[in-house]
Amino acid sequence: MTALTDTVRPEITTSPIGAAAFGIVRLMLTDFRNYEHLRLELDPRPVVLAGHNGAGKTNILEALSYLSAGRGLRSAKLSDVGRRGVDETEGRPWAVAGELETASGSIRLGSGIDPSSPDRRSVHIDGKAAKGAAALAPHLSAVWVTPSMDRLFTDTPGGRRRFLDRLVSVLDTQHPSRVAAFDNANRRRARLFRDGVSDGSWFNALEDTLARYGVAIAAARRDTVARLNGVLADEDGPFPSAQLGLSGIIDAWLDTMAAVDAEEALRQALVEDRKAWSGDREPPVSQGPNRSDLAVVYAGTGRSAADCSTGEQKALLISIILAHVRLQTARRGQPPLLLLDEVAAHLDPERRHHLFERITSAGIQAWLTGTEISMFAEFGNKVQMFTVADGQISSAVSATVLSHPKLAPAGNRVRPDVRQ
Repeated sequence: MTALTDTVRPEITTSPIGAAAFGIVRLMLTDFRNYEHLRLELDPRPVVLAGHNGAGKTNILEALSYLSAGRGLRSAKLSDVGRRGVDETEGRPWAVAGELETASGSIRLGSGIDPSSPDRRSVHIDGKAAKGAAALAPHLSAVWVTPSMDRLFTDTPGGRRRFLDRLVSVLDTQHPSRVAAFDNANRRRARLFRDGVSDGSWFNALEDTLARYGVAIAAARRDTVARLNGVLADEDGPFPSAQLGLSGIIDAWLDTMAAVDAEEALRQALVEDRKAWSGDREPPVSQGPNRSDLAVVYAGTGRSAADCSTGEQKALLISIILAHVRLQTARRGQPPLLLLDEVAAHLDPERRHHLFERITSAGIQAWLTGTEISMFAEFGNKVQMFTVADGQISSAVSATVLSHPKLAPAGNRVRPDVRQ
């Protein structure tokens, strides 16, 4: 693991941000997964969704993720997200719309699929068409923990790179475009090998692009990791403290040389790989940030996260996410939406209480799912509780509902319009 000597400890505000309300206060779905029409009227407090497996709880979290930049919580193909009838083989055109309340006012966000182009995501902000999902980034971000991430530390490096890149993208909105540019140049270079192109000028141009974007990607990851380590070092409480690092050729270079020198080193490495290729095997995989890995260590024990128990790995993941939420709040002046799918059931009472306390004291609108609503009883009226069953949502019978009549009754469902 690359040693990160430049751990950054950002200035973190200790005052709760609950006074400056921030969160989704209206959510509307049309033909999204198992929801034909849904409308929820909310306030900025955290939201609990309880129901049996398969009821549609995670689908709501996924819908929320489409109000932020990126490919969504499941990274699903857009045409697969739409609701399907019994005899339908393709999903219907779908839409998600939400009203976001912020300290400076409210803003309406919309996302959906363009019926004329099922692979293209349609985005609207305050009723006006926006160019791509990246336009949502300045307004709202979302981070999440889902059951599919339980094997993050033991699965392939690619999964850990994607996880880290999501965290980087929240703090650096240009990061996704760099990653896309690098991947595009990498595919084009591989195509030159497969087509037997020998013109060095084509390779030189693409390798220059790979070097510039590759080092920029690595530097952005390095900065985020250093900042996360700074926050994690200052954390206390029952969650284990994680120490993050990066392992890869560019990551090692950036420990000892300037970015411009790392670019030249990567350029030369790509040229050498090209010259060594004999044509009798698959084209060489470009060296660069696509070969790096995120390393996580349980601080204090020195154990790799991959060697920790399942419970410890879950706690380490939540610790990293909480540090990122704290870092983003300090850097952007507002928290992200925190989407926690089936997390509480895997925490012991002390960690569960600490997580709930962190959420409510910091004014974060977290959306939490679970099979039993009693699991969230200690939240009391600090949250909004709903039960979910077969694509239908009802306000849970609790002090929360009685004291906040603004919560939507089960029948208050209307067809949303992504154009608003």
